[in-house]
Formats: sequence, C-alpha cells, structure tokens
Amino acid sequence: MKNLIVLFIALLVCAVTLKAQNEQGRILQDDNSIQGQFETVIRKSTNYRQNGKRYEVVRLIELNALQKNVLDSISTANNTVNSLKSTIAENETAIGSLNAKLDETTKNLNQITEEKDSMPFFGSLVSKSTYKLVVWSIIVGLIIFLIFFVFKFRSSNTLTQQAKTALADLEEEYEQHRRRALEREQKISRELHDERNKNKKSS
Repeated sequence: MKNLIVLFIALLVCAVTLKAQNEQGRILQDDNSIQGQFETVIRKSTNYRQNGKRYEVVRLIELNALQKNVLDSISTANNTVNSLKSTIAENETAIGSLNAKLDETTKNLNQITEEKDSMPFFGSLVSKSTYKLVVWSIIVGLIIFLIFFVFKFRSSNTLTQQAKTALADLEEEYEQHRRRALEREQKISRELHDERNKNKKSS
C-alpha cells in the first residue's frame, strides 16, 4: 500500500514537472523576440481591482520563463559584444600593422621614385631636371667655346695669310730694291773704271 502511494506521488510530481516545462515552452511559441514574449505574458495575464486600484496577475511560471529568456538573451548579447570587441581589437591591431606597412611601403615608394627621378652626378643624387640643366649648360658652353675658337682660328688664319702676303710683298720689294742697288753699284763701278781709264790715257 505504501509503495502504491509513493508511486502515485512520484507520477504526480513527474506530471506537474512536465506540465510546467510544456507551459514554459508554449510561452515562446507565439513570438521568440523579447518584446513578443513580454506582450505574450501581458496578454495572458489577468487583472483585478482592489481598493480602487488595478492589479495585473501574471503566472509565476511564465514570469520565470520570461526572466530566463531575458537573461539568456542578455548573456548572448554580452557574449556577442565581447566577441565583437575582440574582433574589433584584432581588426584594429591588423589595421595598425597594415598602416605601418603602408607607411613603410609609401616611404620606400617615395625613395624609389626619388631615385628614379634623380641621376648620380659627382657622387651625389640630383634631380633629372637639374642634371639636364647642368649637362645642357656644359654642352652649350662647349659649343660657344668651339665657335669662339673657330672664329679666333679663322681670324688668326686670316691675319697669318695677310702677314704672309705682306712679307712676300716686302721680300719682293726688297729683292727689287737690292737688284736696283746692285745695278747702280755696277753702273757706278763701270763709270768709275771708265773715268780711271780716261785719266790714265790723258796722263
């Protein structure tokens, strides 16, 4: 007899527990959102008036289920927030690393661009525009010097030719003068010889 009573009580407890679990499960069937669950609890609540005041009566099992779901949602939200914070921290670290690499790449690119746009000149790097300016200045200076040298050479050559011509004219004039002087000298010698012969005959 006592065994039957114990068995009956155990079956009754199991039935009440299953019913309570089913009741908790049915609360969530209407709407899984927190707002929907609150609206479900409010809709299923009853009310009464006492001393001119209105009171809402909510079943404790529904309130407990709602509390559990809210706490679960808050816990899930907190986990999500922590996960997002961790992800954000990782992303910020990755972004910082990428920014550092970008700065280094930009610096290297600027250096390469500067080296590309520069030319070695007397052991130092100068910009291509400066290098071109210096080279063309040297080329123009050499061309001007060459033109000046050619002009001076032609001028000197002309003066040399004029001097040679003048010297040749002078030599020719000197030769003519020497010939005339020799002819005069010979003439005077002949005249002197003739005069001497005359003087000898007259003596």
